Amino acid sequence: VQLQASGGGLVQPGGSLKLSCAASGVTPNSVTLGWFRQAPGKEREAVSCISLSDGSTFAQYSLADRFTISRDNAKNTVYLQMHRLKPEDSAVYHCAALDAHFSDYWSDYMYHLWGQGAQVTVSS
Repeated sequence: VQLQASGGGLVQPGGSLKLSCAASGVTPNSVTLGWFRQAPGKEREAVSCISLSDGSTFAQYSLADRFTISRDNAKNTVYLQMHRLKPEDSAVYHCAALDAHFSDYWSDYMYHLWGQGAQVTVSS
């Protein structure tokens, strides 16, 4: 069972980027997949999450107008589409899996499986 994040990179302010998180060995009805980010010197921050079972999504209010999470269950993949990126969005973005029985979506310690992270740098 593993999560593989991809799609990070360097983008100019105002640009867009789409991250992918491919989940292998995961039963869709058993997990919620979430995106977290951590910038240097800062605490890890929850970004958004989605239930692989019913597609319910949850997003940090401050990011919801620019970031959209989606899923492709056929590919066991979750995406994070990011628009109008700002320098303060620069961070390592991790995807993580939460047992579907839990609803504490914003607590990173509840997530039992983490991907390796994708670096997003927003800079001109």
